[in-house]
Amino acid sequence: MTTLMDKSRSAVVSALNEFGSLFSLGLDVVVNMFRRPFQAREFIQQFWFIASVSILPAAFVAIPFGAVITLQLGSLTSQIGAESFNGAASVLAVIQQASPIVTTLIIAGAGGSAICADLGSRTIREEIDAMKVLGVSPVQRLVVPRVLASMLASVLLNGIVSVVGVAGGYFFNVIMQDGTPGAFLASFSALAQLPDLWVSELKALIFGFLAGLVAAYRGLNPKGGPKGVGDVVNQSVVITFLLLFFVNFVISVIYLQIVPAKGA
Repeated sequence: MTTLMDKSRSAVVSALNEFGSLFSLGLDVVVNMFRRPFQAREFIQQFWFIASVSILPAAFVAIPFGAVITLQLGSLTSQIGAESFNGAASVLAVIQQASPIVTTLIIAGAGGSAICADLGSRTIREEIDAMKVLGVSPVQRLVVPRVLASMLASVLLNGIVSVVGVAGGYFFNVIMQDGTPGAFLASFSALAQLPDLWVSELKALIFGFLAGLVAAYRGLNPKGGPKGVGDVVNQSVVITFLLLFFVNFVISVIYLQIVPAKGA
């Protein structure tokens, strides 16, 4: 029993230490964002890489996401005789919830894993230690451009995913559920409001920051050589997924409490 308690206590302490280290790196990233010189070339290269490997998967995934949400909501609204609200419910669900989550999951899986692998390989080759010896900050030189690139890519791709998801939902509602195009658009314009789009973009910005930060943190702390790099890549993706869903819940609750529904 004592051994089990000791192991549990050790696991809790280890988890708290990891969280503290991640939080500390996040503060360093925020501080170094405003320091000069800014690594513009590194930022552009990382942004282009993340966007190029994420845009097509995100767009393709958005279509079934929007379709499933619309079909499910359409089935429920038809059962209670509220088909006229199907457009608003579907579009708001896609924009507020599905779009930022889908966008950042793709970015974390495609771009974040590459960031983690790159920094992990640099760490085990002792390039990071060499930079510190030369007085070059790895956070400012390598981490900040990657985190900013992840944030910008997340915000821009979120807009594309929102449009594709809404279009997919509209198409399947009209074609497969015999929905009325005018009713779909009218209910959306009647209940949707501009803050719904802003909160979606805010989520994408925060999620992009978390995806880049977790990938960089795990990449800077590999253990066990090349195998350790592979392990931290897997860990970064899993940790990012867990953080995204938790933070999404918190932001959604705060938004729904602060911003009143249209017409309320």
